[in-house]
Amino acid sequence: MGSVNMSYAAAIREGIKEEMRKDPSVIVLGEEVGVWGGVYTVTAGFLEEFGPERVLDTPISEIAIVGVAIGAAMAGLRPVAEIMYMDFLQIALDQLVTQASKARFMSGGKLKIPMVVRTQYSLGRVHGSQHSQFYPSWFFQAPGLKVVLPSTPADAKGLIKSSIRDDNPVLFIEAGVLYKESGPVPEGEYYTPLGVADVKRKGSDVTIVAVSRAVHDALRASEILSERHRVEAEVIDPRTLVPLDTETIVSSVKKTGRLVVVSDDVMSGSVASEIAMRVVEGAFYYLEAPIARVTSPDLPVPFAQPLEREYMVSSSKIVDAVLKILGS
Repeated sequence: MGSVNMSYAAAIREGIKEEMRKDPSVIVLGEEVGVWGGVYTVTAGFLEEFGPERVLDTPISEIAIVGVAIGAAMAGLRPVAEIMYMDFLQIALDQLVTQASKARFMSGGKLKIPMVVRTQYSLGRVHGSQHSQFYPSWFFQAPGLKVVLPSTPADAKGLIKSSIRDDNPVLFIEAGVLYKESGPVPEGEYYTPLGVADVKRKGSDVTIVAVSRAVHDALRASEILSERHRVEAEVIDPRTLVPLDTETIVSSVKKTGRLVVVSDDVMSGSVASEIAMRVVEGAFYYLEAPIARVTSPDLPVPFAQPLEREYMVSSSKIVDAVLKILGS
């Protein structure tokens, strides 16, 4: 099977379109998803192709968007709801965490909630503290809710299709800075399974586990480590945090003996912290050095571009962390 070059946004668009063409129960709703095709153009052309009964422009109300999606899912539809910024998920936490994630459990399996909530985080786009937050670790505390974070166009398309097909609520977190980034996407129909990590680069000296946007920083860091320091890093992208493919990560650490975990959230209670603990439980006696975490500091996101850049994870910070645990 060949591939075509496609942007991250276009790959998500194609994935949703394919599912909508196959299944009339798939609908899209959110702010400006129809008339404008979404502020990030992911749903461009949907209104023209699928009509206003399946592409619903909503009021500016996250509570309404997620609440309607839950009701639609309970009634037999497969809604794909868009929340424009991840920051605004907080307004709909009751619907998402208290209702959607628990409905199947509370009904003894009688209710299914096949809904996807798409959102994006704008860290790196100079959008300030209230439009740049990244907090997927919050949803480790919501059993029943799946959490997906694609880093490439190919994964974005395959994962959105699998998320729509899933009978459980899925939080699909996109990285705003990646929307225009392009990469190869397989031709034809394919699905990327939830709960399966991807080894983006093989290596033998250290394991780097990176999430979402930070995968690209980790890959750049691995090239620097190889060219300048003769260190071969294995880079793993979990792709989904819930379910988390702990086995692939632990197997890699057993091989390399060292681990650096990279994520765009703040360090305290972070994705990196949870992954590090899973490795301590599964591969403690294989570790030859302390686990390192590379995250943002425990501060609000700065608005000034130089400060935001310093606040963020970078390839140089990852290189420094690797060299530190290698004793270089």
